[in-house]
Amino acid sequence: MFLSVFDMFKVGVGPSSSHTMGPMVAAARFLDLMRASPFEFHGLRGSLHGSLAFTGVGHATDRATILGLAGFLPDSYDHYKAEAALAAIAETQTVSPEGLSELHFDPKTDLIFDYDTNLPGHANGMALMATDAQGDVILRQVYYSIGGGFVLTEEELAEGKATDEGDPVPYPFKSAAEMLEMANASGMSIAEMKRENEISRGCAVSFAKGSARIWEVMNGCIERGLVTDGILPGGLNVRRRAKGIHDALQAERGMNLNAPHTINDWMSVYAMAVNEENAAGGQVVTAPTNGAAGTLPAVIRYYLDHVPGASESHIEDFLLTAAAIGGLVKFNASISGAEAGCQAEVGSAAAMAAAGLCAVMGGTPQQVENAAEIALEHHLGMTCDPVKGLVQVPCIERNGLAAIKAVSAASLALRGDGQHFVPLDACIETMRQTGHDMHEKYKETSLGGLAVNVPNC
Repeated sequence: MFLSVFDMFKVGVGPSSSHTMGPMVAAARFLDLMRASPFEFHGLRGSLHGSLAFTGVGHATDRATILGLAGFLPDSYDHYKAEAALAAIAETQTVSPEGLSELHFDPKTDLIFDYDTNLPGHANGMALMATDAQGDVILRQVYYSIGGGFVLTEEELAEGKATDEGDPVPYPFKSAAEMLEMANASGMSIAEMKRENEISRGCAVSFAKGSARIWEVMNGCIERGLVTDGILPGGLNVRRRAKGIHDALQAERGMNLNAPHTINDWMSVYAMAVNEENAAGGQVVTAPTNGAAGTLPAVIRYYLDHVPGASESHIEDFLLTAAAIGGLVKFNASISGAEAGCQAEVGSAAAMAAAGLCAVMGGTPQQVENAAEIALEHHLGMTCDPVKGLVQVPCIERNGLAAIKAVSAASLALRGDGQHFVPLDACIETMRQTGHDMHEKYKETSLGGLAVNVPNC
């Protein structure tokens, strides 16, 4: 099983990898399908189902789908161009994607939130359709946004295309147990094995440049969040807090006012800065999702800014190790909140961050696996219940607390020798089973939990 670092960490746009980036990618794929078709098209339609319907407005799923049909992509998203395009589409009721003729599309009537029909493959389902001059559907494709910005057609999902089909890699592992066996046999770290796998599919230079850009975008997101205040969009009137907290922390430096636990505030503020940017629709990196995008960058910043002897040269090893753990979770369980609750998003992010930190602080592969297990174990059962369907409450603070848990998990693992009671594989399987058993109202539908017990207007 191979999942690239660049699949796990994708540059995109907030507020959601599954509900914003995924639908935009699906729309782009549908345009490609139309371009390859012999038919002459005159219009477009779409329908959103399951979690994409129930929390689609709060997650900007409708905007993302419309923009995707107009030719926008997450990794090259431009906010100002997008706003201009949305205004033009609303006025003209047409889109003009490159390589296709002008197509009729009225966002008010041609994109439907279908709350009654669940598509069978995944909780995040959508159908896109192209019509002829009479308005009859002549091309239709169902897509599933399966978490982290990954998108599959219904045929691909049925055929198991979520698994890797590329050339063999030197160190293929489908479980943590296999990963540890390979590390023991080769004498290599998890990051070293993962790097060899990456290079076998590309080259060392391009990988180094790509991983450097991942951290550049992550860190840029932190920096923007630390200097921006105001009210987040969406109607909850949630106030950005990262700037105020950061300003206070900086002012307290050198004044002998800091209690030891103040370090938790630093970890939290880095994470909150990212997730406030995400909630505002800014540029973020899936880690492994947008809703959990703050945890891993926060732990890297904690490492760089607060750990003696830390070096930016170790960031690549951090990302490689984290991606290896994230791939195991995605392959054997889920990173989708709509499929398994927030344990699949923030829980996975904490496990990835704990593993990465443990690795760059000198942990053995066994200690790294232990760190990931500790972090994930203590997120088991966490529900996804965003108030008003927005990736704000409880998501922003939740990333900060996950960063704290990740650092604690790495520290505990480093205090041991790697031997522990619950294997990471067992913890991942438990998360999968828990997600399967979890009631749908707690899986990113905003029909239960905080979403119905907190006033949201």
